Amino acid sequence: MQKLRRQFLQPADEYTPIPFWFWNDRLTEDEIIRQIHDFKAKGVMGFIIHPRIGIPKEIEYLSDRFMELVTCAVEEAKRLGMKVILYDEAMYPSGSAHGQVVATNPRFASRGLLMKEYPVSDRKIELVPEFDDPDDLLVSVQAVKKISENSIDASSTMKLACEQGKVVFAAPDQEQWSVLMFIETYSRGTIRGIHFGEDDGQPDAPAAADLLNPQAMKTYINLTHDRYYEVLKDYFGNTIIAMFTDEPAILGRRSRRGLRPWTTNFLQDYISFGCDELDLPVLWFDAGEVTAVKRKQYKQAINKRLLRSYYIPISKWCEEHGIALTGHPEASDEIGLLNYFQIPGQDVVWRWVAPEDEKGITGVHSTQGKCSADAARHSGKRRNSNECFGCCGPNGVHWAFTVADMKWYMDWLFVRGVNLLYPHAFFYSIEGKGRFDERPPDVGPNNIWWPHYRIISDYIKRMSWLMTDSVNQAQVAVLCEEDHLPWQIVRPLFEHQIEFNYLENKLLESSVEVDGGTLKICQQSYRVLVIEDLNHLTSKAQTKVEQFIAEGGTVIVYNPAQLRINLPVSEITIFSELVEKIRQVLEPDLFVSEIATDLRLSHVIKDGVHFFLLVNEGMQAIKRKIRLNVIGKTEAWDAWNGTITELPVFAVDQQRMELELDLPVRGNLIIMVDPNQPYQLFKQNQQVQLIQKVIDLSSNWRSTNPLLDSQLHKGLICWTTIPELADFSGKIIYENNFVINDFAEIVKVEIDFGEVHEIAELTVNQQAAGVRLLAPYSFEITNLVKPGINQIQLQVTNTLANRLVQAKIKSGLLGKVQLKISYKP
Repeated sequence: MQKLRRQFLQPADEYTPIPFWFWNDRLTEDEIIRQIHDFKAKGVMGFIIHPRIGIPKEIEYLSDRFMELVTCAVEEAKRLGMKVILYDEAMYPSGSAHGQVVATNPRFASRGLLMKEYPVSDRKIELVPEFDDPDDLLVSVQAVKKISENSIDASSTMKLACEQGKVVFAAPDQEQWSVLMFIETYSRGTIRGIHFGEDDGQPDAPAAADLLNPQAMKTYINLTHDRYYEVLKDYFGNTIIAMFTDEPAILGRRSRRGLRPWTTNFLQDYISFGCDELDLPVLWFDAGEVTAVKRKQYKQAINKRLLRSYYIPISKWCEEHGIALTGHPEASDEIGLLNYFQIPGQDVVWRWVAPEDEKGITGVHSTQGKCSADAARHSGKRRNSNECFGCCGPNGVHWAFTVADMKWYMDWLFVRGVNLLYPHAFFYSIEGKGRFDERPPDVGPNNIWWPHYRIISDYIKRMSWLMTDSVNQAQVAVLCEEDHLPWQIVRPLFEHQIEFNYLENKLLESSVEVDGGTLKICQQSYRVLVIEDLNHLTSKAQTKVEQFIAEGGTVIVYNPAQLRINLPVSEITIFSELVEKIRQVLEPDLFVSEIATDLRLSHVIKDGVHFFLLVNEGMQAIKRKIRLNVIGKTEAWDAWNGTITELPVFAVDQQRMELELDLPVRGNLIIMVDPNQPYQLFKQNQQVQLIQKVIDLSSNWRSTNPLLDSQLHKGLICWTTIPELADFSGKIIYENNFVINDFAEIVKVEIDFGEVHEIAELTVNQQAAGVRLLAPYSFEITNLVKPGINQIQLQVTNTLANRLVQAKIKSGLLGKVQLKISYKP
């Protein structure tokens, strides 16, 4: 226990945040070294070198000068004991080496499948294929019977021949027919580059490469990975720990509309992967019930090709060179592609996941925290990651992103099992348009919380430590596919604190063992399997499921149509029934006295000790009685403040302990339970009831800012109501006094500043009382007060959004301010 406490309170640098470091300006060795030392001083012991738009054109990607700068950063990191992750592109998506792949061979440019439709009139048509480019290839010609403009009768589709350069077709009936030509062509997609003029839609945007072409990707690896290794091989496997690949997009960005991903000779693969050439029209037209199945088969065929041409080669390259492949695929739920990442990851961006509008538990993006965590759990990988915070400001004002927002996202990730954060991003520079407004905000050196970033980095280290080398105790597995994680059926599980993990159907086939009514994979054991769609259950997987049921396991199937199922399963017709079905066979790890739909749970065991991570994802405080399914000594481990305190047990009943939970907004609590030590039962008479006196300090404030000071006689007001401060971003000091009598009887003194925007630093009687980066803005000042008059100064720092983008966001001390003095009775 002493070892665990020490590791928590003083977490190792291994668990550091590893931020994206945007290299986006004129780079110099001196400034690179200065910034690295600044990172280290704030507890940031690693970084991802990310070439970003704003680098001058004379510093070409992978050039000698560029590599000199990279070498400088890596050498300094080694000297300081820091870690480096290399980024495999300039800028993104990955796979094109800043257009150099296509420059090497123009035929390596991204390809797609174009569909051209020719309506048949007078029941007969004669066509000559038309190509937009000399390298276009005719893949297939088919005739389809149209039901409507956007739908076809797939059973009537016919394959046509192109003979002597012509296609001739005579309609067999009076229905509406069309001839479709499927042409492989260049997608004309691009990537975002690193020099001004190379962004989306700009003339010099680098050409996207053909990620499905093995030869093109071999060239990409040679240009990028081999080049890095050539220069930095002495640092691989020690200072350099990984290569980051970023959402590779087959068509690139801004590609021609209407294309589907494709590549040369892919038709043969498409068919060998279980598809049919006659299914091609269904990629564009609705064909009834088979539409979703055919499109999914196509998508999975594309992913198989992408694995073979892209992910597997770079994964092997990384492994052979002593580093990990990390990063993330293009989509939020492509769990199958993560099998080839040594550090699987995902990407929380654009506030697609957010505290508001139930975005944390609804929609495909709400699955991505579990996506990387469960991929790691089921493949025995120690770490899994998330590129987080990019463009996550509220209401589209990304510089309005706050520490409170940041903590919500961090807790959202940690409670789902993520244990390595890649903050997006630390900006080398925010000077000028094209830098400060390029995928903001800076969440590091160029933001208001940077002087206090050690609080954040230590928090990340403690939480990452907790979720690393610990065994998750979920007993429920939710069946998923390689490219689909069901989110609707798991919502009630989140809302009722029933922990689960996504289990890929292919792993159920190949890697899961059935043992006495339990599904076992790596260190995970499941007694319940939840299936949202029986179509996810392959024939091989069904054999495992039948054995699981025969040995006493429980399978719950969502069956709203009440179809006949030839398996002895438990059925539900609405998602909310799932909770009761599970509770009929499983004792919950955590039981809450009243429903708390915003409360999230993760239960892990680390070195024989139980840890219950509880997170409030809602907008209201959560106060409940809770019961845990394990008995032992209990402590509250506070990762934000770095404290450990005893947690009294209020009752014990049938091997369960009852405790009281009080989680503020954005709050979390780690409950440690050591089953090898006895619990301490709370006794009412042990607690001395104190008398509390509350004094309102919302008036009589002064300020060092004359503009604000002249208005404070009206009371505490928002800075933006003063025209001259409407676009102000910076620090303003407030001053006030209070008097304490009966000093000898005082047990505790607190001051609560109520509403503050955004950072508050308190001084009491010229002594520092601490800083608060987010609510509650409350300070205990017992040891700082004195009898008689006490002086307080509160320095408030507001958001940069007001200066940078004239957002006019609430700023300043708004109160209500209360002094709370507790006395002995």
